[in-house]
Amino acid sequence: MEETGALFSIGPLEITGSVVTTWAIIAVLTVISILATRKMKDVPGPLQTVAELAVGKLMGYFSGILGEKATRKYFPLLATFFIFIIVSNYSGILPGAGHLKGFSVPTASLSVTAALAIVGFFSIHTLGIRERGFKEYMLSFLKPVALLLPLTLIEQVVRPFSLALRLYGNMFGEEMVTENLYEIFPILVPLVMQVLSLLFCLIQALVFTMLLSIYISEAIETEE
Repeated sequence: MEETGALFSIGPLEITGSVVTTWAIIAVLTVISILATRKMKDVPGPLQTVAELAVGKLMGYFSGILGEKATRKYFPLLATFFIFIIVSNYSGILPGAGHLKGFSVPTASLSVTAALAIVGFFSIHTLGIRERGFKEYMLSFLKPVALLLPLTLIEQVVRPFSLALRLYGNMFGEEMVTENLYEIFPILVPLVMQVLSLLFCLIQALVFTMLLSIYISEAIETEE
């Protein structure tokens, strides 16, 4: 569940449990990435095998939206979003999540999901300008009809809010439901909810990155 109190401050910045957990997840993913790619072998070990399998599955998933060529170019960005979100989501299944001080599910915090959406928003338009040029990209907002420009601009502004609120709302709601069910039915129902959470967390990561890849596809006008 989202934490509102700060654990400590760094100058004017207040550090909450969700921030600490985010730092921990980034550190763990960095170490795993280094270990998985440090000594690549023709006959991979267990960690390299899992990494290659994950990359292959994600490549296939995003290729169905962006096309193979664009996916290869933007895969690091999209895969980073997906891996961070799904690991953050799954951190809520660990014992003590949302209860231990300094241990809060990042994606159940609006500040974290908003940050992800803002990075995605600027990535979309940066890639659009880089691929099509500033002038052509700006003119694309006048299509199909110039009179629709206000609605088109509103849509662009609403997108990051939608991404942030959808992920936050679903994860925060899932946390609330699981906690309340645990108080009412402390034996069996929470276990069932934890199993369902495995699928739910995966779906939320897929939806966020799917929408992001669709927006990127529209920005760069990917054609295969």
